[in-house]
Amino acid sequence: VTSRHLRDRLMKETEKNLALKVEDTDGADSFQVFGRGILHLGILIETMRREGYELTVGQPTVIVKEIDGKRCEPFENLVVDVPQEFSGRVIDLVTQRKGEMLIMESKGEMQHLEFDIPSRGLIGLRSNMLTNTAGEAVMAHRFTDYRPWKGPIPGRNNGVLLSKNTEKTTGYSIDKLQDRGTFFVDPGEEVYAGQVIAEHIKPGDLVVNATEPKKLTNHRASGSDDASRIAPKTLMTLEECMEYIQQDECIEVTPKNIRMRKVILNEEDRKRVQKSMAT
Repeated sequence: VTSRHLRDRLMKETEKNLALKVEDTDGADSFQVFGRGILHLGILIETMRREGYELTVGQPTVIVKEIDGKRCEPFENLVVDVPQEFSGRVIDLVTQRKGEMLIMESKGEMQHLEFDIPSRGLIGLRSNMLTNTAGEAVMAHRFTDYRPWKGPIPGRNNGVLLSKNTEKTTGYSIDKLQDRGTFFVDPGEEVYAGQVIAEHIKPGDLVVNATEPKKLTNHRASGSDDASRIAPKTLMTLEECMEYIQQDECIEVTPKNIRMRKVILNEEDRKRVQKSMAT
């Protein structure tokens, strides 16, 4: 798991994976890996995970170029076929991400939509699109060219719930916190401080205690075990995690687990960094 082994493995991959490019960074234990999209990078990370490597992955970003003194970013042509009742939601989602509609035509029951959209806007769009169209949308996109930078694109709307302690989660705690968000962990799972354990229902992050055991009293009641009422955890694939995380988060990839966490695990350190960035 040392960075030397990781570097050797990445360099070996570039010999046969022609679309991949690896560069060293200022830090000895981090590398910049360039690929042809989230799926391409996801396959590489998943292969390495199964080979026994452990690594953390930061938020994927697009490759920006300087053309004629202007900062330019890649644009793509996005094609969406969707039932007519959902077309308004699709147009709304894409225009929020700086997309511009080129074509809109009906094909029987379906609406055929074509957009010009910055590649940045496509990160995280697929899961939102499927949620908003009840899984009916068929989406394809291809790279067109580099154009001037479009400005900020809104990221994830909701914050996350972070674990306060390093311990096993309990059904009692998760049951009490269920109305705060959707959990990515089940009762009895090992979590650590700074790990992302759920999606918050509101913007902004919240540090919660999901490891508190139930206080035992002398009174018992039949059928009062809260663990049975807990909704099953949301399972996220590696690609979904890569689309989900924000700038200050990363994914911890090990042969057994894929977990999301904050880059700075300690709560006090995170606050200190946020304050220094604000000033």
